[in-house]
Amino acid sequence: MQPNERLILEFVTDFVKKLEIGPSKAQVALVQYSTEPTADFTLNKYSLKEDTLNHLSNVQLKGGGSVNTGRAIDFVRNTIFTASSGSRLQQGVPQVLILASGRKSEDDILRPVGMLKNAGIVLFAVGVDSADRFEMEQLAPGATFNYIDYILVTTILGCSAALSKYIVFLIDGSDDVRNTFSNIREFIANLVQNFDLDHEQDKVAVVQYSNNAEISFSLDSYATKDDVLQHIASLKPKGGRPQYIGAALQFVKDKVFVSNAGGRKNEGAKQILVVLAGGRSRDSPRGPATALKRGGVVILAVGSRQSNSAEMQAISSDTDYTYSVPDFVNLPRIQQLLMRNNICLNQNTETNILFCTMKYLYSPPIGTSCISITCEASLAS
Repeated sequence: MQPNERLILEFVTDFVKKLEIGPSKAQVALVQYSTEPTADFTLNKYSLKEDTLNHLSNVQLKGGGSVNTGRAIDFVRNTIFTASSGSRLQQGVPQVLILASGRKSEDDILRPVGMLKNAGIVLFAVGVDSADRFEMEQLAPGATFNYIDYILVTTILGCSAALSKYIVFLIDGSDDVRNTFSNIREFIANLVQNFDLDHEQDKVAVVQYSNNAEISFSLDSYATKDDVLQHIASLKPKGGRPQYIGAALQFVKDKVFVSNAGGRKNEGAKQILVVLAGGRSRDSPRGPATALKRGGVVILAVGSRQSNSAEMQAISSDTDYTYSVPDFVNLPRIQQLLMRNNICLNQNTETNILFCTMKYLYSPPIGTSCISITCEASLAS
């Protein structure tokens, strides 16, 4: 094994040692590629750190004469970042890809990279040996490191940097909640107090729905927390009935979590949707909710005694993300639960969150293979 190959494997091993591995914590996979990619083991293969490290200690590079990074990226997206391989994208675990390249790819990378980002996967690029710097910038503009900067990657993925959160509140504004709408306003304002809105880290939008949906303000409407809170304080219910939650969810997907309304899914921002429902929906929310979750949106559903609990569970990303109160007057009861929820709505997450799915694609000189390691982590309790 060449010195640089040994160094990258040591780096991978040292990194895994820093993780808490388990079904509800970090999950690790290993992929090698040169001409063709192959998975040594998938995200759900090992539930113990000892087993993962044991496999890594016995890794043998497969060899190969060419490097097809685009094909490897497609393989990662289609085979590794999938539920059957252990990915938890639909449960709100962010997906991050670190791609280390030793030389220019012999196939197209732009289409695979675009599809990867469209799937909500964050991409970093690390150049080693004779890596093509222009290609590295194409892979991850503004998120490219030299080989000697691996410590920076460790810092980024070791929880010293917070993932941007783009939070949309989809709230019932129908006639049925007119008497408790002030409680909804206060609930949203209290949650917003915990977001970093003054440094372009987080963004907030509010959408109201009844028999139709309308944007109160978009993700790109305001640049300061004070402006957001001022608008929230002035919100009035749009009125109307009945409630069409399915159509409202589709509206959020098509009109709110999009780049021309301030969405930054392709830049790796975590997308969070908080739904407040004061009654049953006249249409099915299941299809639009599923489409949002497949797009990487984490959904929390908050219902009252007038809403349908089965609908709320179908909307949310997980049963643990479903909340119920007797009436919206009681929303303060669940505020702290939301703040502690493992999708990290609170800003102070640096000590207990690992940035999710990490991928290392290593392209050593011709005649050797490339190596890739993936690790996915949710909150470490």
